Amino acid sequence: MDFKVVLFVLGKLALACGLGLIAPVLTALYYSESSIPAFLTAIAVCFIWGQLLIRRGHRPVDTLSVREGIAITSLGWIMVTFLGMIPYAAGGYLTVLDGIFECISGLSGTGATVIRDLEILPQSILLWRSLTHWFGGLGIVVIFIALFPQFGRGIVHMFNAESTGPTAERSLPRIKEMARALFTVYTVFTAVAAIVYMACGMPFLVALEHSFSTIATGGFSSYNNSVAHFDSPRIEGWITFFMIISSANFGMYVAAWKRGFSIILQDTEFRAYVGIVGASTLLMTLNLILQSGWDGEAALRAAVFQAASISSSTGFVSSDFEQWPSFSKLILLLLMFIGGCAGSTAGGLKVTRVILLCKTVRAIIRRKIHPQMMIHVRSNGDEFSEDILYGVGRFFFVYVMLNVLWTTILILDGIPVFDAVGLSISTMGSCGPGFGLFGATSTCADLPSFSKGAICFSMLMGRLESFTVLALLMPSFWRKNTW
Repeated sequence: MDFKVVLFVLGKLALACGLGLIAPVLTALYYSESSIPAFLTAIAVCFIWGQLLIRRGHRPVDTLSVREGIAITSLGWIMVTFLGMIPYAAGGYLTVLDGIFECISGLSGTGATVIRDLEILPQSILLWRSLTHWFGGLGIVVIFIALFPQFGRGIVHMFNAESTGPTAERSLPRIKEMARALFTVYTVFTAVAAIVYMACGMPFLVALEHSFSTIATGGFSSYNNSVAHFDSPRIEGWITFFMIISSANFGMYVAAWKRGFSIILQDTEFRAYVGIVGASTLLMTLNLILQSGWDGEAALRAAVFQAASISSSTGFVSSDFEQWPSFSKLILLLLMFIGGCAGSTAGGLKVTRVILLCKTVRAIIRRKIHPQMMIHVRSNGDEFSEDILYGVGRFFFVYVMLNVLWTTILILDGIPVFDAVGLSISTMGSCGPGFGLFGATSTCADLPSFSKGAICFSMLMGRLESFTVLALLMPSFWRKNTW
């Protein structure tokens, strides 16, 4: 691995982070806010740090290797987290640890917060929180490739290291084109969502912040009680729509753009996802009516919004589901675990992995009955190789074990068992709200410091799907004579 190449690309990424901080500075200037020095400090650090890294490194000569792609992606996310927390800490709004927590929560699209009162914060800080969602939703590396595609064929390894879900290897010459297409769809969806929200009565900046959070399936809101603040069926309906379309594979939209709308209707994973949301909505509606005595319309309104919000890992809240019956909370916990579609901005295990796991188990059972039978697993018209199926099983095992690890750490730090389970699944699934002490109307401000640090790792691994980060922990990864 050429460490100087890694330093050079990280330096460019630091400069890009500095450019991303300009919008909050302009907002602070417009509103004459006291946060201006904090943002200027962050921009200065980004540019100085970026120049230092660039001078220590050198531009890629030929192509990036697999290890360089993994190192750039993992270290890039860690670096941007530390740079992005500077406005919080420098402005005195949060401690360093809380600033790191808030920033990685934003970048990973988790939406968990340690801020007790959002409504006293400057508009520029609220905008920066939502911008971290937007940068991290599609992926800081994917956006970087789309805007600055100058690193040759090796960018496929950066692209693959950040992308989510079991996908086929991409054609190298088309990576830059794909990144631009994904970024275009992402930007168009964001703009349309902002316009619709303004038409529903939101002020411009509030609409923009909620569009960032919705399309990135992040969940940061400008208000303490999230979407419940608006108490508007119209707003909830549109947010539900945008959360659902943001939970689909963005590559599907690119394909539909080129080959027609029928691509969306034929996509097995998206149809399964919509079916899961529909079934969850029906079950929770009936549960709220029969067990809690809710009115039918109110139960349906709350159930469909929370089913879309939790399954998409957005984490917006329109109702305090902590007060819901246990059966409804169990459904929400399962939705946190499953998540959205591969290649979307949603978190979780991913629907396509659930489909492949179920079909693989079915094929293995059939093979027990017919030992000579070859295993063939198909989804969406494609046959998946045994290597991909093995990868899905491997990821499932690691995903479950990491959830167990975070849960154990939280329990050891004094968190009640069910609350620890909910917070672990929620943060690994990039969802945000959990249950109990960290439920729909609560924050993570009271988490012990050790638990906050563990949850930061949980959110990072959940967003980068574990292996990209775990690779850095292998001593062989850093040796020059291996791989």
